[in-house]
Amino acid sequence: MMTKARNGMTVSVTFALVAVAAILAIGVGSVTVPVPDILQTLFKTAADAVNDTIIFNIRLPRVLLAMIIGANIAISGAILQAVMGNPLADPGLTGVTSGAAVAVLVIMLAFPEYLGFVPIAAFLGGILAATVVYGLAWRRRGISPITIILAGVAVNALCGGVVGYLSIMYSDRLPSAVQWMNGSLAAKGNNVVWMVLPYSIVGWILSLVAIRKANVIRLGDQVAMNLGENVNRIRIWLSVLAVFLAAISVAAIGMIGFVGLIVPHMARFIVGSDYKYLLPMSMALGALVLLVADTGGRTLFAPLEIPAGIVMAVIGGPYFLYLMRRSVF
Repeated sequence: MMTKARNGMTVSVTFALVAVAAILAIGVGSVTVPVPDILQTLFKTAADAVNDTIIFNIRLPRVLLAMIIGANIAISGAILQAVMGNPLADPGLTGVTSGAAVAVLVIMLAFPEYLGFVPIAAFLGGILAATVVYGLAWRRRGISPITIILAGVAVNALCGGVVGYLSIMYSDRLPSAVQWMNGSLAAKGNNVVWMVLPYSIVGWILSLVAIRKANVIRLGDQVAMNLGENVNRIRIWLSVLAVFLAAISVAAIGMIGFVGLIVPHMARFIVGSDYKYLLPMSMALGALVLLVADTGGRTLFAPLEIPAGIVMAVIGGPYFLYLMRRSVF
């Protein structure tokens, strides 16, 4: 009971830290806005046209988007790790992100008149990539960590080739997609937030509903079958949910790697493997990690801005090597 109470308190404190980090992130930039002024503007207790413009039109949408996308990708990674029984499962490493990105780029570069279908295209591209990875990695004894990573590498390489082809064929339209390809949150306004938020809320609700199934599947196929569960049905359902969350994130801001790998490990270290706490903890830490990455990228090297996707790649690459060093395979 004490462990459960402690985990619940830890999750609550982490969400509170996310709120504090969001306020601080809104305040930093080329124009510094003091915390009292931020609170007064947010709660409409004081009127300042300049602060209104900076906060509501520029910084608040970006901060909200970083938190939403970070939460989505972290939850997606946590679910994939349960489904595959693989501590290295991640939307990026398993090809889901690349598949979604290819589908989005096809629309952005070849059919820009259909931009309204970007979320649907991203989901279908992610599902197709995940299906191919499953097909390549499946063996009679199940899916091992090494086979899923190798299958993911193959799919990522294939998708990278398609991206290269599209870049050459539509080089005149490429500049508009460069920021998106690097996972940048720059110039993302309220319209993008409102595009991704409804999908995200649906994904979060479904993730909470799926907690019990995630706990069952992480115990192993034999235990799950002994409990009367249909293992294949659970695996498909959770995989579709994970792809959905990753795909809508790609549709919104582009390719963000390693959040789905790093954050669930951090959450597992803090609150353990019970998805009742692991999932909300991953959600909070994912929001915090991507928010910090984006804020650092736009402030530490000002006036140069480093996209959040690049910041996460710099952080996540060494962490992936660290996991390999610990003989995760």
